[in-house]
Amino acid sequence: MTDVSETVATHPRKYDRLIERVRTLPAVPTAVAHPCSPSALEGATDAAAMNVITPILVGPRAKIEATAREAGIDVSGFELVEAAHSHEAAEKAVALVREGRAEILMKGSLHTDELLAAVVARDTGLRTDRRLSHCFIMDVPGHPQVLTITDAAINIFPTLEDKVHIVQNAIDLLHAIGTETPKVAILSAMETVNPKVPSTVEAAALCKMADRGQITGGVLDGPLAFDNAISPEAAAIKGIVSPVAGVADILVVPDLEAGNMLAKSLSFLMNADSAGIVLGARAPIILTSRADSVESRLASCAVAAMLCDHRRRRAPVAA
Repeated sequence: MTDVSETVATHPRKYDRLIERVRTLPAVPTAVAHPCSPSALEGATDAAAMNVITPILVGPRAKIEATAREAGIDVSGFELVEAAHSHEAAEKAVALVREGRAEILMKGSLHTDELLAAVVARDTGLRTDRRLSHCFIMDVPGHPQVLTITDAAINIFPTLEDKVHIVQNAIDLLHAIGTETPKVAILSAMETVNPKVPSTVEAAALCKMADRGQITGGVLDGPLAFDNAISPEAAAIKGIVSPVAGVADILVVPDLEAGNMLAKSLSFLMNADSAGIVLGARAPIILTSRADSVESRLASCAVAAMLCDHRRRRAPVAA
């Protein structure tokens, strides 16, 4: 299987290979919650034009149609489910996934917290036994492979138990996009275990949990400082012998603040593009931003579509 995480990063145009690969798959029905801004509508309709998703627009019909007219976007060919306001749009979009009419949930112009509140609702949401977590899939210019950063958007101060879910979610994501055995770096400020720095102790525990089969499908090492995780030269200078050091695919950050700063530093200082997706629910959840490039929006949709395809291919065949 082609490792998409490598080909995306080395292609002259960001994410083209990823988007081209997913275009060979059937378009995935996607519930778009409250797409009442030009950027929200464009994200959904651009992905539809590339045959990545089939949007179901959920929100106030009059407002959606007015936004489409003002932005010059044709939404006449898409199903529109009426919802009075953003809160109801989130609930109805989640219901479409629960009913099987949609396989992906996509954020429109409502607040992330409002959408996720509907997702985690105990009786009507999309909860599973996994904790929700977010992955940034980042194409950093000059770096040989795509970097997946987790969690920089959902879990503020994750516990060790939370991090088990965060790591497993990220590994499963990379399996879906073609990396058979992801290399996972558990980040901290140093590469040695120091009881005074809790993230180093948790990193060591996560690695031992992987050794015991409590985390599967990837190769873990940590604690590792950021430079030792992504730079073979830095790892060699420190004398770190590891299958992960210098070549990590996944960077697991200590907390949301560290992850958010890291992802935004790469975006604004290195001009990195990022696709974003929430994992751990019954369906992939696409979180788009007004600042996202067209390629980033399409890549987020493409990653979600590949996750759906991966789940379908792994689903047991009925007798």
